[in-house]
Amino acid sequence: MRAPPGAIERYVYAERASHWLLAIFFFLAGLSGLALFHPSLFWMTHLFGGGPWTRILHPFLGIAMAIFFIVLALRVGRHNVIDASDKEWLKHAGEVMAGHEERAPPAGRYNAGQKLLFWFLALCMLGLLVTGFFFWRPYFAGAFPIGLVRLTTLLHAIAAVGLILLLIGHIYMSIWTRGSVRAMTQGWVTRRWARMNHPAWYREVTKS
Repeated sequence: MRAPPGAIERYVYAERASHWLLAIFFFLAGLSGLALFHPSLFWMTHLFGGGPWTRILHPFLGIAMAIFFIVLALRVGRHNVIDASDKEWLKHAGEVMAGHEERAPPAGRYNAGQKLLFWFLALCMLGLLVTGFFFWRPYFAGAFPIGLVRLTTLLHAIAAVGLILLLIGHIYMSIWTRGSVRAMTQGWVTRRWARMNHPAWYREVTKS
């Protein structure tokens, strides 16, 4: 769908591409990880060619996911710095959820909730990346004590559950905030959407 007259560009092509590649590799890494997490889920290894192939592919899928997160973070990280206005916004988060955005300080390109989500995602992603190396066989696991391998395996699972829950919340909020999905698929938002959801960003891009 072509952007209507007066539409505002929300995401450039590179940002949209890295976001969706990240989503694809998250889905693949998540499925392969869940397949190895518990025997009741082992049937999902058939999606990757069986158990051995799932074990081989999962770490590489996880690294690809981390790479695309870093690519996206390099583009949007500077917009996710939390400032004093964001702290005030968080005090009105409940009112925003109830549809009273006007009671909170005007949000920039991202509001405080989105910024917190970004940093929690980054923390979980870092946790997955670091802990995964400790039990990656046959390359690294043999270099560490078995107790450390078991501990990092547990921490890896905790970070994975955290990441999944955060992304479920992200998907829900994207659907709940009408127009957000279109912004990430087509790149643009209406002026009304920008003025309502991110008024400070709207004034910045329109110079009004």
